[in-house]
Amino acid sequence: MSSIVPIFSESGDAIAGGACVGCRNDSAFELEFDFAYQPIVDFASRTIFAHEALVRGLNGEGAASILAQVNDNNRYRFDQLCRVKAVQGAARLGMKEFLSINFLPNAVYKPEVCIQTTFEAAREHQFPIERIIFEVTEGERVQDRPHLVNIFRQYHDFGFKTAIDDFGAGYAGLNLLSEYQPDIIKIDMDLVRGIDTQHARQAIVKGIASICLELQIKVLAEGIETREERDFLSSIGISLMQGYWFCKPVFQGLGVIPTAAWE
Repeated sequence: MSSIVPIFSESGDAIAGGACVGCRNDSAFELEFDFAYQPIVDFASRTIFAHEALVRGLNGEGAASILAQVNDNNRYRFDQLCRVKAVQGAARLGMKEFLSINFLPNAVYKPEVCIQTTFEAAREHQFPIERIIFEVTEGERVQDRPHLVNIFRQYHDFGFKTAIDDFGAGYAGLNLLSEYQPDIIKIDMDLVRGIDTQHARQAIVKGIASICLELQIKVLAEGIETREERDFLSSIGISLMQGYWFCKPVFQGLGVIPTAAWE
């Protein structure tokens, strides 16, 4: 489902261009930002699987400087602009792999409405929607889990891939997984850190990997910083990896994996 369809609000008012009028009012939104992209690799095939779009300031400032300015008044517009800018940047950089975009579930009023600007951006910049992954952004406190599950299911039906970020921390736990099985789960980096020497972390991650194998969900390990972490995860069948060991986020660019990172 990639065509733009007429959308109406619950009150019956038309939503201009398939998106809320307020969302499309650029003059009401002053926050400016850009993106860095960090590769996600498939270690088994020695290839780049995807790039995650990470918010940055216009001069490459960290995400915290931008996210601190997001509030209830601009959250929806910020979420929409993130999607558009991430797709625009990926197309401009010639990205051929998957594009992973964080989204704010508390900013999504109705999935079928809020997704329209993403469809428009994908069509305008000729970026296939089947190469877009939507993942819940780090640190976002989910106020309504059934609403999040509904968003995930509709996005999947629209043709996007879905991912649960920070699995093993906060809301992203087994209860959510029992209600919805995404395409990918991203294991929280606190579980990955030093996993080659931490028996408890090894047991937990092995358990997660086993559950996901049964549910046909891909597992991605975040925050890999050492060869030893990489090798342990590979030994238990986890091949999707992300972290400084392979490549740091590249501001306004796509990272290249050094040969040594594969060895």
